[in-house]
Amino acid sequence: MTALTLNHPSGRPLEVEAFSATDAKKSFGAILNAAIAHGIVAITRQNQTRAVILSLEEYEALLRRLPDPLAQLRGEFDELVAAMQTPRARKAVDTLFRATSKQLGRAAVKGAARGG
Repeated sequence: MTALTLNHPSGRPLEVEAFSATDAKKSFGAILNAAIAHGIVAITRQNQTRAVILSLEEYEALLRRLPDPLAQLRGEFDELVAAMQTPRARKAVDTLFRATSKQLGRAAVKGAARGG
């Protein structure tokens, strides 16, 4: 085990314990305990950092810092649902469900003719 400095996204250096890949194979339990105790350990191969092992707490903290990939879509969906709650939209849905197959066919032809 040696000490190693990693680049933290904040710009400040981050000191972590480092283990060789060979040590990781031989004594994974000790490396896992170090990750749990310190939050992060580095695994090196040929004196270069190749991987890190995070404690569960560090991993969950990392996930909490990530933006929600569906936030924008969720907002757009909520806006569409809200737009469908207007009296005009409700009337259109009621008309749609009361329409006969002949009326639906005519509406489809009319919509196709105007490009929509």
